[in-house]
Amino acid sequence: MVKSEGPGDGVTHDAPADTLLTLEELTARVGLSVRTVRFYTSRGLVPPPIRRGRSGYYAAVHVARIELVLELQSHGFTLSAIERYVAGIPDDASPEDIALARTMLAPWQSDLPVEMDAAQLEKKAGRALSDDDVATLQALGVIRLRGSAYLVASNQLAIGVRLLELGFPRDVAVAAARVYQEHGQQMAEELYAVINDQLAPLYDNDKSEHFREIMERLKPLSVGGLVTAYEAAVARAARQPRRVR
Repeated sequence: MVKSEGPGDGVTHDAPADTLLTLEELTARVGLSVRTVRFYTSRGLVPPPIRRGRSGYYAAVHVARIELVLELQSHGFTLSAIERYVAGIPDDASPEDIALARTMLAPWQSDLPVEMDAAQLEKKAGRALSDDDVATLQALGVIRLRGSAYLVASNQLAIGVRLLELGFPRDVAVAAARVYQEHGQQMAEELYAVINDQLAPLYDNDKSEHFREIMERLKPLSVGGLVTAYEAAVARAARQPRRVR
């Protein structure tokens, strides 16, 4: 195992030695120039290389983060918007976590979180927000804390504010967020297993252009399938008689 701290990232990286890539191997893998990879690293979009002696190496997490950046670029997002999005991903996110975030970038997604302070958030919301209101919006996924500022899904803020006006309870938002998180993790692991165990073995190289194109074509259908399955499940649940507690 390699365990070292990249300069300035404050994150300890673990990776089996046989999975590490040199800078040249990484650029060939992701189709970027050395200059571009170094630029991404300088902007915090990609973690610094793993240091092993005087040499720097890259692991699966570097590949996953670069692919996420490229995906965001393909959606037409600016560099500053990409920086805001990437800043919201935990430093310890696994390659699978990052791949799921990339997969869930729907083709129709129109914007990324915007950083605001408390005054800007209230101005955008059109009303004062209590601590409980902010906590409810957090549980709903409309805003996320980043230091003393907020990352705001501006296209969802009006929906969240309307729910506050309708008296939507914070504890329900928290409970729902817990369901999304728990089942989302399970879903991510199961989908990854299907792709890794059943789809990838059909190809000589799961990093080939053929395989990558299949994954790109599959992505919007996967997102649509998740939405359809969710809507069907909600409809079935609504038809069932309520349980008496």
